[in-house]
Amino acid sequence: MSASVYSLPALPYAYDALEPSISAQIMELHHSKHHQTYVNNLNAALRSYATASSSGDIAGQIALQGAIKFNGGGHINHSLFWENLAPASSSEAGDPQGSAPTLIKEIARTWGGLQEFKTAFTKVLLGLQGSGWGWMVRDGSQLRIITTKDQDPVVGGEVPILAIDFWEHAYYLQYLNGKAAYIENIWNVINWKTAEARFNGGSDDAFRVLKSSM
Repeated sequence: MSASVYSLPALPYAYDALEPSISAQIMELHHSKHHQTYVNNLNAALRSYATASSSGDIAGQIALQGAIKFNGGGHINHSLFWENLAPASSSEAGDPQGSAPTLIKEIARTWGGLQEFKTAFTKVLLGLQGSGWGWMVRDGSQLRIITTKDQDPVVGGEVPILAIDFWEHAYYLQYLNGKAAYIENIWNVINWKTAEARFNGGSDDAFRVLKSSM
């Protein structure tokens, strides 16, 4: 049994492209250090799992499940997150109605409007205890706001539309303990075109970025 090998996906923008909402320092550390570490640890765990599987070591396979889930989730979540972002000056971030007309209409139907959605999302995300992620997902034909703990990904029947990383490494160097300010400013760099594509597609479309990292 051979193990899949994953690599760090390239960002579709420069490290400083999201300033002032997200600093170049945070982006470089977050992408080249934190995400790279998840990729490295995932590959190591998958190699060990392949060895354990080939030798029939069931206990070894079970022992590796936690590392695969945590580091695999970190790779999945960050790969989705990078594509969720775009420079504030771009049409993808600056014109939600033009970039995501179908999604914005459904957001208005569900929450009353885009601002009401942002308010609801912020409330849910600030209620997250410890580290984790905030998501807008499509569950069948319905939009919902959910959170996942640590690096748990959205891998059930729900389609991840939009993600916000709420680990301290995503904001602390710039915002310190100002979690609300981080959330407020990240809306300036959300890639609504990507969110629209995920809303109109399925799980395979949302996770296509992972195939390009193999």
